[in-house]
Formats: sequence, structure tokens, C-alpha cells
Amino acid sequence: MMDFAAAKKGAEPGVPCQVCEGLHGEAKSWCADCAVLLCESCTAIHRKILATRDHELVPQYVMKAEGVDKFQRKRHCDKHKKCELKLYCETCKALVCTACTVIDHRPGKDHNPVEIAAVAQKKKETLQELLHGIDSRLKEIQVFMEEVDGEIAKLILSKEAATEQAKAYFRRLSDLLQKREQEILNQIDKQCRADDKALQTKKEEIKFELAGLTRTQTFCKEVAEHGSDVHILEVGNQVQTRVETLLAKQVDMNSYWSEFQFIENTTVADFAEEFKNLGGLSSDVDVSKCKVLVKPAVKGFRCVTVLTTMNKQSRPCVTHSKVVTANMKDPSGTNLPTQVQMKRGGMQEISYVPKVTGSHKLEVKVNSQQVGGSPFDITVQSRDTHVLTMGQKGSGVGELYSPVGVAVDKDGNIAVVEQRNKRVQIFDADTGHSLRSFPVEGEYPCGIVVDSDGRFLVTSWGEHYGVRRYSKAGKLLNTSKSDCIKHPLGITVLMDGRMAVADLVQKSCLLLTHDGSLIREIGKGHLRTPYFIAVDESRDLILVSDYSANKVLAFDLEGVFKFNLGGQGDCLKHPLGLALDPAGNIIVVNNGDGRVQVFGPDGTFIRTVVTMKGGGPFGLTLTPDGYITGACYTGHCAEVYRYN
Repeated sequence: MMDFAAAKKGAEPGVPCQVCEGLHGEAKSWCADCAVLLCESCTAIHRKILATRDHELVPQYVMKAEGVDKFQRKRHCDKHKKCELKLYCETCKALVCTACTVIDHRPGKDHNPVEIAAVAQKKKETLQELLHGIDSRLKEIQVFMEEVDGEIAKLILSKEAATEQAKAYFRRLSDLLQKREQEILNQIDKQCRADDKALQTKKEEIKFELAGLTRTQTFCKEVAEHGSDVHILEVGNQVQTRVETLLAKQVDMNSYWSEFQFIENTTVADFAEEFKNLGGLSSDVDVSKCKVLVKPAVKGFRCVTVLTTMNKQSRPCVTHSKVVTANMKDPSGTNLPTQVQMKRGGMQEISYVPKVTGSHKLEVKVNSQQVGGSPFDITVQSRDTHVLTMGQKGSGVGELYSPVGVAVDKDGNIAVVEQRNKRVQIFDADTGHSLRSFPVEGEYPCGIVVDSDGRFLVTSWGEHYGVRRYSKAGKLLNTSKSDCIKHPLGITVLMDGRMAVADLVQKSCLLLTHDGSLIREIGKGHLRTPYFIAVDESRDLILVSDYSANKVLAFDLEGVFKFNLGGQGDCLKHPLGLALDPAGNIIVVNNGDGRVQVFGPDGTFIRTVVTMKGGGPFGLTLTPDGYITGACYTGHCAEVYRYN
């Protein structure tokens, strides 16, 4: 299309030559092979050069009239330089020339070269369907964008209204505090004036008594020191009586005043706690419609419970985490710290780390109101106890019969392959409830993996063996049954769509194209009973469990052996299911004794996580939130344990 745009532009007057850059004139023709515009001089030279004289040159007048097909650049084969790519090998998914079909892509069971036009037409039809889907999605997104714009406008108004309300509320609180302060200051002033008056009155009384006693003292002293005998005898009795009267008089020497001081009826610290509850935010949350998902809890691990806040229209709504409060108590009634963190889509994650096992109580409130079901009973398990069991022996909904393969789908649910029931059953990873199931073909279904588009790939051995791809809804899309596949067991898929399948008869791992064509065999001569597979694409490593050899072998994607796990003593005992954690550690389940072991990226043993108790563990998977799920063949169940 870009070639066509350049050619059409070249048909316009004044466009310079792209070779001499206009030195010899404007563009007069277009080379469909080189995709360049040429002037008359450069066109003449182009026709003389051996490498370009056979190129298709389109004159200016043709460019003005012809359609897009005339101006598309011709593509030539990398191997046969002079041959145009006119065919498409459907087996190899590659463009080829006619010369390629003689040797490398000879028509037959391994290659199917067809005309490009036919394949391109199918692809165009597919793209047209996708375009219709895009148009529909664009309309949905446009409507949603308009809704978001409306909500943004409401948000601004909501902020302004809430801000004014908050300011008015705290102004009233401030006014109340100032009023109370003035009341206390007035009380202090009133008390001070009353006490001062009482003390002044007492002081006057004492001064009066003091003055009388002082006068009598002075008179008595003068009579005693300066009076004649006659004078002393005349007034002596009178003075004596006066003094004795004053001394005998009981003078109240108490002021009856006690010092006053300000007291804090409510301490500042206590008020600070209460202050936190002054005001707050309330959103359009309908507490009665809020949903709480209690996830399995294990002692010593970070555990979570997820709250989804809902509005009156029963739609998830975003609210501030401060609106949500969570309080947890352990079996002894001791408070356990919790943390509330806002996630997307109206979800609030309530996390905690339990220190003991047993029944815990979790109280969840939104806008100070209890959500439905609160307080929740949460049973905290020990590390070696499974936190969830899916299924029991049977063929009904939620029942399992000889489960083998297990995988995590794009929604985080657990998909389990049942060999006897010949179906895949999908379970909720949090509750263990069966969500749906779909039948699978083949005599003995075994391995399962989910590709990047969310489709299920299921292997089966025995009669009608093969690798089958199913849609998310469980519809059979296609079956891969090439000659190289004999007894497929475990399967994994790479990001580019290639598949790796363990084949018991071939005693190797088969690296296949997305349609099942063999790329190469890996592990031939090293493997005895290959069962399950995991791929570490960050290191281009493929890991294969070897049941009878008691090993897990590692190869690169070219098939070169790298290292193995086990093989010494009883480190591994009939290993089957494999998984990789985000750090690249290798998780292995032993069918022989149920141990789930972890090895480092280099094969060094790290630890034993747990011993599965369900019986006959087969497939293994690790969920994104850190739980191991293992299919127990003889126990007819799938067990879930905490990994990290």
C-alpha cells in the first residue's frame, strides 16, 4: 500500500526522481521491483544494467490510470533470487517460488504448496471478519468513553460539592472548639473573681482582729512600762481583762481556698483517635450488594480476602480504601493486623499474615456498615495441609474420575482432564466449585495446556490418539495427528505457538509447529519414559520428567542435553507433573510418594514443599497467586496447596 501511495504521488507533476533526487528531472516511471520513482535518464540506465534490465517499469500515464495491484513491489525468493514468490506452502507456513517446489517444498504428505491468491483470499476474508469485530468493539469503546467522560464531569462536580461540605463541617467543628474554649476561659475568670472576693473578705476580718490586738498590746505595754503604781492599780484589771478576752477569742485562721487548675476531661490523645472519625467519604456503594471472596489461608503466609464494592445498579464501583475497614481476630481473640489496598475494578484487597492455625474472625465494613456475611469465619491451615480439594470419585458435576492433566486457564480457573470421564472440567480456583465441562475425544486423554489465546490443547493416547485444540467454550477446533506422534502424554506450548509433546513410544519430546508438523525430536537416546513437560523460554530450556528413570532431564530447544534432576538415591521417586515458578525454580511432583519438591534453575535441590495426600499425583500446575494444584489419579480429586 505504501508502494502504491508513492507511485500515485509520482504520477503528479513536479515529483523528483528518487534515484538522482531530481538532478536529471522529475519522475516519469515507477519500478515495481525496486519500488522507486525514476526520471527519464535513470529509467534508461535502469534498462541497461544487467541486474535491473528485466524489472517491470510503469510509465507515468499508466500510474494515473491503474489500480493498486500494478504498483505493489514484487517479492523474490531468498534462495532463488530471480524467481518471484508466487506460491505458499501451507504445511511450512512460508512463501515459496516455483523452484522451491522441486526439492525443498515438493508437493506431497510433508508439503502442500498452493497459489498465493487462494490463500490470500482466505486471509482477506478472515481479516474482513476481524474488521467487523473491530468496528463493533470500536463502537462499544466509544460508548464507554462517552460514559467515562460523563463520569469525569460528575467527578468534578462531586469534588466541588464534597469540598464545600467538608469545609463547612470542619468550620462548624472549629466554631464549637472556639466556643468551648471561651466557655472554659469564662469559667476560669468567674472562679478567679469569686475566690478573690472571698479571700479579700477574710483578709479584712483578720486585719480587724490584728488592729484590735495591736492597740491592746501597745496600751498594755505603756501601762506596764510607764504607769505609776496608782495608775497600774486603777487600770490594771481593765487591761488584764481586755488582753485575756482577746487571747481567749478563737480567730478563724483558715482561708478555705483551694487552688484550681484546668483539667482535660478528654485527653488530646483520646481526642486524636476520635478525631480520625470526624468526617469521611461516602460513595455510591450499596453495602448490601458488596461481594467478599475469602481465599484459602495458610499460617505464616500473606493471605488475602477480596472485597468488590458494588453500586445500586449492582455494578462494581471504585471507592477509596479509607471507606473500607477490616478487623481480624485470631482464635484467642487477639487482634491481627490487616491492610486494605485498592485494586482495579472496584476491588479492595484485604491482606494479613496469620501467626497461628485455627478459626479466625474477619469483620469487613464499608462506610461503617457491615457487609453481608461479616464477620467471616476463616480457617487458617498449616503449610502441609491442602487448603482446597476439588472433586471426588464420580461422573457428576464437580466429581472427578481418574484426573491426570491440570492447567490454569486465562481467567485463573483450574482445568482438569479426566481420563475415565473423557472430559475437561473447569473449577473455580478460589472456591473449588465446578463451573463447566466439555467432552474430549480420544481413548485416553492425558495432558492439557492453555495457549496464549486461551484455547485448550489436550493430548490423548490409545485409539484415536492425537493433539486436539478446543476453544474457550470447549468446541473442537482441530486435531494434530502427524506420523511422528505415537503416544502423546504431557504437553506445553510456547509463546510463538510451537508445541512440545512427550511421546512414550518415541521415547522423546517432540517439538512441533502450531499445526503439529515435526520440527525436531528432543531427548532421543536420553529418555526412557517421558511423561510431562515444562518450558523455560527465558533460557530456551525444555524439561521432561522421566518416570522410570527417576529423573527430570533438561535440554535446550535445539535438543542439546544440559543437566538432570534426581537419579541419585531416592531424591526423585517416579516424577511426573512439572511446573516453573516466576524465579525459574523447577517444581516436581513424585507419583511414588506424593512429595512436591523444588529445584533451582541449575537443578540444585532446594526444598520439599509438601507431601500430597490425595493419592497417585499426576499433573501439576502453579497458579498466578502462588498455589500448587495437583491432579490425584487414584484419589479422584485435585488438591490445592500453598507454595509461596
